[in-house]
Amino acid sequence: MPTIGDVTAVPYDQSGRVAQVRRLTDDVHPPTNARFPARGYAGSMALTPEQLADIRTRIPARPDTDIPTPYEDLVRTILTEGKHKSDRTGTGTISLFGRQMRFDLSESFPLLTTKTVFFKGLAYELLWFLKGATNVRWLQEHNVHIWDEWADENGDLGPVYGAQWRSWPAPTPDDPNRTIDQIANVLDLIRNHPDSRRMVVSAWNPAEVEHMALPPCHALFQFYVADGRLSCQLYQRSCDMFLGVPFNIASYSLLTLMMAQQAGLEPGEFVWTGGDCHIYDNHIEQVLEQLSREPYPYPRIEIRKADSLFDYAYEDFTIVDYRHHPTIKAPVAV
Repeated sequence: MPTIGDVTAVPYDQSGRVAQVRRLTDDVHPPTNARFPARGYAGSMALTPEQLADIRTRIPARPDTDIPTPYEDLVRTILTEGKHKSDRTGTGTISLFGRQMRFDLSESFPLLTTKTVFFKGLAYELLWFLKGATNVRWLQEHNVHIWDEWADENGDLGPVYGAQWRSWPAPTPDDPNRTIDQIANVLDLIRNHPDSRRMVVSAWNPAEVEHMALPPCHALFQFYVADGRLSCQLYQRSCDMFLGVPFNIASYSLLTLMMAQQAGLEPGEFVWTGGDCHIYDNHIEQVLEQLSREPYPYPRIEIRKADSLFDYAYEDFTIVDYRHHPTIKAPVAV
C-alpha cells in the first residue's frame, strides 16, 4: 500500500476499505503545484521531556523467545534511544537515523504477527506498481483503497512508483519519448549477469518529484545473487515505523520472492535500511501495546509461478499458517 510516504499510512479494515484517513505524515510532501497542493510545515512537538521520560519507563521488555523479532527490536530501540523531533504535520516524532533489519526469506515470510498486516492491500499494490500504473481505479476495482486520499478527481497520482519502475523518462534527440523499464532490465541482469552490482531500481526521480502526489519514501532497492540465492536491500528515506514499515517489509519480500522464482533462484535475504526511522507521538500508545504482545513465528507463502513477472495475479499468492494478534488502529497525522 502506499507506505506512509507512500501509501501505507492509512488505517483500513480487512476488506481494504479505509477506516480513517489521515492526509499525510512527514513521509509525504505533496508538491507545490495546483494539481497536488502542498501543506505547510507545522514544526511543533506534542510531547514534553517529562512525558517522554514517563513513556520510557513503560516500554515492555523484550520477550523471552527464540522467535526473531527484528522489527519489534528496532521499534523498542527507537522508543528507548530516539530523539524527539518536530515534523511537517506538527504531530511530533521520536526518531533515529540510519537503521537496518534483516529477514531470511528462505525460512518464512515476514508478515508481522504482533498485529495484523493487510496482505491483500500490499499484494495488489505491488502488482499495480509492476503494471506501471499510477491511477487508483484499478486498485479500487479490487476493493483496495489505500491510495484514494492522494488521487486527484480522475484517480491520477502523477508519476509515482509504477511510472518510475517501468517507464523512467530518458528522452534523446532521436527519441524524445524514450523510457527505461528498470524492472525488466534488473530481471535480465539477475538472469544473465548475476554478479552485476548494477541491479538497482530507483523511484526517486528529482525531475519528476514535484509532479507526484507523494514523493517516494521507499526510494531505491538493489538485488544481489550469491550461492544461487537472490537477496534484496531497500533504502527507505522516511519510515513511519508503526503504520508504514510493516507493509513495506512484506511488499519488498514478496517482490524478491517473485523475482527469484522468475530467475530460477532460491530466496535469500530481504535487508531493510531506513533513513529517518520515526514513531509519531500519537502512535506511541499503540506501539507500547504492540510491544507487549508475544510474537508468533512468521507465516509461509506459496506462490504459483506465472508466465512472467508481469503476469502474476493476487490469486497466485497463498499465505500459510498466519497466526497473528488483532489489528491496532492508529490515527494518521495530517
